Amino acid sequence: MSKNPIVFSGIQPTGGFHIGNYIGALSNWTAIQNEYECLYCIVDLHSLTVRTDPKELTQNIRQAAAMFIALGIDPTKSTMYVQSQVPGHTQLSWILSCYTAFGEMSRMTQFKDKSEKNADNINVGLFCYPVLMASDILLFDTSYVPIGDDQRQHLEITRDIAVRFNGIYGDVFIIPEGIYQKVGARIMSLQDPTSKMSKSDPNENSKIMLTDDNDAILRKFKRAITDSGNEICRGKDKEGITNLISILCGMTGKQPQDVEVEFCGKMYGEFKLAVADAVIAVVEPIRTEYQRILSDKTYLDEILTSGRDKATERSEKVMARVNNVMGLNIY
Repeated sequence: MSKNPIVFSGIQPTGGFHIGNYIGALSNWTAIQNEYECLYCIVDLHSLTVRTDPKELTQNIRQAAAMFIALGIDPTKSTMYVQSQVPGHTQLSWILSCYTAFGEMSRMTQFKDKSEKNADNINVGLFCYPVLMASDILLFDTSYVPIGDDQRQHLEITRDIAVRFNGIYGDVFIIPEGIYQKVGARIMSLQDPTSKMSKSDPNENSKIMLTDDNDAILRKFKRAITDSGNEICRGKDKEGITNLISILCGMTGKQPQDVEVEFCGKMYGEFKLAVADAVIAVVEPIRTEYQRILSDKTYLDEILTSGRDKATERSEKVMARVNNVMGLNIY
């Protein structure tokens, strides 16, 4: 067993990462790797619920790995690997699906939302997505999961499945807990601050990608939707300004009330520039390092191969325990 509690988190390789991903989850990853034993997974199997070009998927996986390292994930401290390369994920997913009720899955909010957006491809994988996510987490004796606010329901169903399984077979799984950002856990679109920022949004001005250059970042913030007022504060009917405050806090560590005091009496244009400057200060060095790492194929391959082997070794211990209590270890 690990001396330190285990942290697991994963993210899909679906065309880059935006500042919402960074503030809501990714910034946590580097902050906790000195305190916990961390496994960070590129969950490529989850991305198959939508039709994906094979060459593009391969490229996205490598780009995700490069971005992890650029963000500060240290391969000597944390295990970084690709989900599909560790068989335990799908093996455990099938077992846990047999201990998950149809009604539980049908009530998952994300399934309902994605079904509406992809009415021509409502597949079984999309329906069973939360069980695979539960398997991702439970496969490694995970104690904590750093996730965004929108993933709370998925963690709860993971806990429910683990408790149910343990109730039948004994203390097989650790019941994981979430690590949430207190500020900026849910970053909204710059063009529609009532909707979550999304990399799939066709409006490029709605999101700030971690690979955007400085001019693009500045331009997008200048075009960000605010409101008809002039006060820089949070409140009803001020979703745009509230979102910008969250972004500034997420990038600087400031508290929202302190931002409101700092910019009291200032104009929206000045505030937007300040938010853009704060984002650029964080994103620019990440972008530069990302480009350097992505160009070193040999280095990336070594990191992913090593991570695969470490993750597989750890997962096999948990799968052996699961198989044993279920009577699947026949020799």
